[in-house]
Amino acid sequence: MELFVLGLNHKTAPIEVRERLTFQESELEKALLRIHSLPSLKENMILSTCNRVEIYAAAGETEKALQDLKDFLSQHHHLSLREFEKSLYFLVGEEAVRHIFRVASSLDSMVVGEPQILGQIKSAYTLATESKTSGLILHRLLHRAFHVAKRVRTETKISNSAVSVSSVAVELAERIFGNLGTRVIFLIGAGEMCELAARHLVAEGAGNILVTNRTFDRAVMLAQEFNGEAIRFEEMALGLKRADIVISATDSPQYLVRHDQISKVMKERKQKPIFFIDIADPRDVEPGVGDIENVYLYNIDDLQKVANENIKDREKEAQKAEAIVENEVVKYANWYQSLEVTPTIAALKKKCDGIRKRELEKMLSLHPHLPEKERHSLEALTSAIVNKILHDPLTRIKQNDEEGMTVVYIDALRTLFHLPDQTGEECKEED
Repeated sequence: MELFVLGLNHKTAPIEVRERLTFQESELEKALLRIHSLPSLKENMILSTCNRVEIYAAAGETEKALQDLKDFLSQHHHLSLREFEKSLYFLVGEEAVRHIFRVASSLDSMVVGEPQILGQIKSAYTLATESKTSGLILHRLLHRAFHVAKRVRTETKISNSAVSVSSVAVELAERIFGNLGTRVIFLIGAGEMCELAARHLVAEGAGNILVTNRTFDRAVMLAQEFNGEAIRFEEMALGLKRADIVISATDSPQYLVRHDQISKVMKERKQKPIFFIDIADPRDVEPGVGDIENVYLYNIDDLQKVANENIKDREKEAQKAEAIVENEVVKYANWYQSLEVTPTIAALKKKCDGIRKRELEKMLSLHPHLPEKERHSLEALTSAIVNKILHDPLTRIKQNDEEGMTVVYIDALRTLFHLPDQTGEECKEED
């Protein structure tokens, strides 16, 4: 039985390809069962996110299983194979284990260290378990992957620093105000950048959202998404008086927030601190605003600089995480090999003992009057001979595989003695 991964991700396929191969949540169980019905597959689970579509599986014949899965993807998504085949990767054995451990640890993510992927893998595994498409191999693999992800999270600082402009803005806001639950957020502009920053802030507990935009209807729509309040553009000063955090991202060619305006606002606020996040290009907030007492101003370059520094920190931590992954791959490989060693030893002992018994019975049939004592002696003698012959090879095969020879020994024993594999079929020499 061989473990493998077939898939594509943000590194190998453009979004136009990825979105056409994505599995809708409502169809995942049906897809799992269809794959499980393929004769070449023994176990499987599907991980489908916006950045990757991967099938984790175990099969006796990997090449046959690979072709079957390609055909399945083609049929299920109504695509010709040539439309996506070049984007696929196919990883087998330890390479597959390493890949899955890296995915679970967020080392293969678009943003290294992001936490969402682990939850997505756990959901995919839960569905495979409930659908009974996963078995011993995937159970052990996924639980080990969760363990690896936990080690990476606790033994490194890979997830500790913000690496996007929006997440940096949230991090800085928390440094200034602490708990964001009671803070008022004022969005100047209702475009994608403002919305994304707002979502990050809301995810961290912020709940009071004000929105202004030149097109008032758009401000109303965005405010409704956050259960907030829309303010007319010409009444922006009202929002500035109430806000603790101001996020501005418009396409205005001129400054919308000026030094003299904020000086007046700060007097009316009785010097209550205000934090400006200007992520517009060109800038919305006049640079001199940041010189006013109790006013904190960061523009997009400031935020990007912090993000870039944090990315460098994550890259250093990622090296530690990669070492953890390699350590865990070796542990899993040792366990996986033990699955092969144990049945090989049992099969070899069974075959040799069967031969011994049959030959002994033939000999005893030629001497029907042999006393019982002598019969027992012959039984013990032949058993001892078989055990002594098998002792050295079995001891050798049980030893730690420092030279990488265990697989070679197992394969040789199965071939030379025609031992059955885990599917019950005998190993045969290739022509």
